[in-house]
Amino acid sequence: SWIEVDEGGAGQRIDNFLFRHLKGVPKSHVYRILRGEVRVNKKRIDQTYRLQLGDVLRIPPIRVAEKPESEYIPSTEFPILYEDEALLAINKPAGTAVHGGSGVSFGVIEQLRSARPQAKFLELVHRLDRETSGVLLVAKKRSALTAMHEIMREGNSDKRYLTLVLGQWKNTKQHVKLPLHKFDTPQGEKRVMVREDGQASHTIFTLQKSWPEFTLLEAQLKTGRTHQIRVHLAHLGHHRRAAVRHAALHRPQHSSRRRRLAGTGAIAGLENIRNIGTGGFRRKPHDSGAGRAALRIGS
Repeated sequence: SWIEVDEGGAGQRIDNFLFRHLKGVPKSHVYRILRGEVRVNKKRIDQTYRLQLGDVLRIPPIRVAEKPESEYIPSTEFPILYEDEALLAINKPAGTAVHGGSGVSFGVIEQLRSARPQAKFLELVHRLDRETSGVLLVAKKRSALTAMHEIMREGNSDKRYLTLVLGQWKNTKQHVKLPLHKFDTPQGEKRVMVREDGQASHTIFTLQKSWPEFTLLEAQLKTGRTHQIRVHLAHLGHHRRAAVRHAALHRPQHSSRRRRLAGTGAIAGLENIRNIGTGGFRRKPHDSGAGRAALRIGS
């Protein structure tokens, strides 16, 4: 078959494009046809080749095993905080996974795609834990996705969370720098713990309000490790009870970088997404003690 690369595939590596296009085909087979049968503009290419808008891609006939009937995915639109032609910012509720996997059939991104079948491209810019509510960014163009990843990778994003923890927090502001190590248990479960040989991790906690049994903290992430806030708090003896995320995404400072990203739509989006506030969180009814009381953070 012949495919002309549109904006959704432009800039993507050819192997990743084929993985998405040939779902169900083993990666080993994809690489096999890449080495001999796939053509881009009638020429052989390397697996690291990045597709360009308008490239004509030839894919040989491939037999794919019939898929079992897919599970129903509800069409769900989540509360929209901001949207333009490149970016979508939604308020993700607590208890909803951002994507399917690990015992979860579907998440936010699958429900959005079901609700917007006409959308050619919808991809998560980042992730939030299932039990965390707050701002979740979704890219509507691949160019916006790669631009946002560059902004975050170079430290031009500011991710802050509000988290309710058990116990009294003593310091007004505290820098926590504890290395985190990811590992698998004998049962195959993935875990994260503080360990000397782990990845460098840095969280800044700022006291917001105290109650006799609980403390409300703002957590600013300087690194983005898996379960960073949760593990840092647990190591210090404070277990998290709820969390909500606020977005504050900063414009790139260097003019050359701004010019390079301007055409992606990410810059215009950042101007409007900066410092979005979201609705609050509620403790689960089965939590002990004062858990029946609801705490709401300003919108």
